[in-house]
Amino acid sequence: MAMVRNESVARIVMFLCFGTAILSLAVHWRMTITQGQFEPPASAPGSPLDIARGASTPGDQPSQERAFQRSFVPHQSVAVSQKSRDLTELSSKMRSLFSAARKNSQALSSQKSSQTEVVVNLSQRRTYVYKRGEVIASYPIAVGKKGWETPTGSFRVTDMEEYPIWEHPITGEIFPSGVNSPLGSRWIGFWSDGRNAIGFHGTPDTHLLGSAISHGCLRMRNDDVRLLYKQVNIGTIVSVRN
Repeated sequence: MAMVRNESVARIVMFLCFGTAILSLAVHWRMTITQGQFEPPASAPGSPLDIARGASTPGDQPSQERAFQRSFVPHQSVAVSQKSRDLTELSSKMRSLFSAARKNSQALSSQKSSQTEVVVNLSQRRTYVYKRGEVIASYPIAVGKKGWETPTGSFRVTDMEEYPIWEHPITGEIFPSGVNSPLGSRWIGFWSDGRNAIGFHGTPDTHLLGSAISHGCLRMRNDDVRLLYKQVNIGTIVSVRN
């Protein structure tokens, strides 16, 4: 009877061991299949697959942040780089347009200056505007008085101002700009010694036109000097004759 019990116990123990072994094999087989389904193929470090593997690490928040940065920063860099190139290209085009406009303006100004000449006849107290050799305008003027004679010779317009401020050459008094200013509404300078300047300008004292009364400048009616201002440009030749 004791032998039969021992054999029964032995069988039970054997079945338990056998069952445990089968269960262990089943668990190992299941884990192997699961890992095979989720294991990505081999790839170069830093590739999208490597990034995805790092991003899916459970419980590893720093790894997820690094993976996110590695995944999206390059795309941001590409977008910023493209935007920078677009802005650079636009800036280059704008500079080219401004440069072309400036060159065209300079060319037109140069052409206008070369086609126009102002001739001052001191004895006649008149200024003539020539364009392509023909007189297109004539204005009465006042010229420099004795001791302050208007210089003669060939000059070029060097300075143009609207509503200029005038400093008296002797007293140093400053006169504000305006129609009633001694310089009137426009100034067209063509001579300077570095301190004093001579040119065309308006005057409120129109009754003095035709006389030698100025400190060397050529006084004109304000309406006339505004017209002359539109007819000349920087570089226009001014010939002053007796």
